[in-house]
Amino acid sequence: MSDHVYKVIELAGSSAKSTDEAIRNAIERASQTLKHLDWFEVVETRGHIDGGKVAHYQVVLKVGFRLEDGK
Repeated sequence: MSDHVYKVIELAGSSAKSTDEAIRNAIERASQTLKHLDWFEVVETRGHIDGGKVAHYQVVLKVGFRLEDGK
């Protein structure tokens, strides 16, 4: 196993359906422009309430991606 270096970024995903979908939305969008996404950590969960019901979910993630070798 070789050594790797990771960059960690923070993303916020949202969804009207669920926190799981908010996570998937953030990761799927990030994967369109970033390579080597390897892991994520949920660091914050929040939502919007409308009429006494949950109307929207937002999840903040730390996402790590492996930096390419400079070779």
